[in-house]
Amino acid sequence: MSSKDIKNTQTVSSPSEIKGFLTQARTKASQPQAAGRLLFAVDATASRQPAWDQAREIQNAMFNATHTLGGLSLQLCYYRGHNEFTSSPWLYHADSVKARMQGIQCHGGYTQIEKVLTHALKEHRQKRIQALIFIGDAVEEDVDHLCHLAGQMGLLTLPLFAFQEGNDPFASQALKQLTKLSSGAHMPFNTNSPAQLAELLGAVAVFATAGKQALQNYLQDKSQQVKQLTQHLTR
Repeated sequence: MSSKDIKNTQTVSSPSEIKGFLTQARTKASQPQAAGRLLFAVDATASRQPAWDQAREIQNAMFNATHTLGGLSLQLCYYRGHNEFTSSPWLYHADSVKARMQGIQCHGGYTQIEKVLTHALKEHRQKRIQALIFIGDAVEEDVDHLCHLAGQMGLLTLPLFAFQEGNDPFASQALKQLTKLSSGAHMPFNTNSPAQLAELLGAVAVFATAGKQALQNYLQDKSQQVKQLTQHLTR
């Protein structure tokens, strides 16, 4: 190859191109390669403002629980008001999720669980999600249709973990059906015990990220009540 040929194969990058490359490299380096992907969906209708405030404060339990297991990436979804459904980008830090939840207020409206399940299936088909976590207190939709979607989730190995606030019997029965069809779990929780919900969220994050053995290790120093609520996950 002649010196002329060598000269022609060289590429000269402009300062702006070099700066752009370095910025992109730093951005990628700042995002950990998370072991687990969780979709975190919350009912933000008017009845749930106190529980929404609570969820905002304790969602970092999921990140903390999976820190030694390779980390976590999480997408926040919520519905509220009249036909409003929102999903965030995939987030890698608890503070990023908390910041997005900070300014959101609950608005009156019916449940939109169908949109949550449909969105989860769409995301899962693009890139695998280990679990869908849903926090809510009511089901006001056609349960047969929701069950059809939950059945698809089960076939695609996308479990639904439903955390039910309160004790509405219809919601309880419906959520139990959905979680069973998706091979997930239904867990009631008490809003008067935020520490319990934090431990439950952490338990599901660990289970979805690293499996049963990691969950058993996580539960060793947790309360007996949390162990009882999650015992079916370790069977």
